[in-house]
Amino acid sequence: MKKILILNFLISMVMLSCRSDSKNPKSDLASSDTAGTTMDTIKQKPADNQAVLARREVPVLCYHQIRNNIASDSKRAHDDIIAPDKFKAHIKMLADSGYHTISPDELYNYLVYNSKLPAKPIMISFDDTDEDQFTIGNSTLKKYGFKGVYFIMTVSIGRKGRINYMTKEQIKQLADEGNTIASHTYDHKNFAQFTDEDWTKQIDEPTKKLGEITGKKIEYFAYPYGVYKASTLHKLKEHGFKAAFILSTARDENYPLYTIRRIIDPGRYTAKNLYYSINKSFNKTKK
Repeated sequence: MKKILILNFLISMVMLSCRSDSKNPKSDLASSDTAGTTMDTIKQKPADNQAVLARREVPVLCYHQIRNNIASDSKRAHDDIIAPDKFKAHIKMLADSGYHTISPDELYNYLVYNSKLPAKPIMISFDDTDEDQFTIGNSTLKKYGFKGVYFIMTVSIGRKGRINYMTKEQIKQLADEGNTIASHTYDHKNFAQFTDEDWTKQIDEPTKKLGEITGKKIEYFAYPYGVYKASTLHKLKEHGFKAAFILSTARDENYPLYTIRRIIDPGRYTAKNLYYSINKSFNKTKK
């Protein structure tokens, strides 16, 4: 009789424990890998500036126009123009070399919380809203399962002419397909020359417009010309941005998240040149 009573007691305790776990939100979260990662990130203390700077840099590429050169293009413009066949060859090289594209969110979580990244991570970004970034850029990335980051200059949306620009529908499609839509000001005004009024025109209004187009929060920014002003970097956080991207100049030690480095893939590069440039620029640890 005692054995039966003890057995019934043990069964009751197990059932009570199971019911308690099913009502415990934490047990539900623990059953989800994604939620578990989120909980781990929330619990972890954010890295300070020194720790962010000490992380191994992740390669970030920057593209502008994907087209063939024409006679009227200046010598300087050649760095911002890459022929479609070269672009496709460069992206194929990245895929063949084992690179995996990451989003700005993944990069941010790595820098701030030391979250894990895939083997050979890389971020591929596009500036200025050119339509060829959608027709050639996006279609090429999709071929290899890659995602991109599109820094949109909102004044150009839907414009047609010597250079055609992306429409609202194309920008929405990019976002819906898992790419990141981010801000590149209203009309490419130099960040270092911002007036008080520009924080509304160049930052807040584009952020609102892109949010309305995509239905998603806009949290990343790229400086026109890659130029920034150290004394106003703090305002980007105040205006809702988690991080911002420069080009190949030095990072700001006080605001490393707002001066993340990128390099341009020039049209004169071969795929082999690009591979060596990536490793030379990023494959090292800051000390």
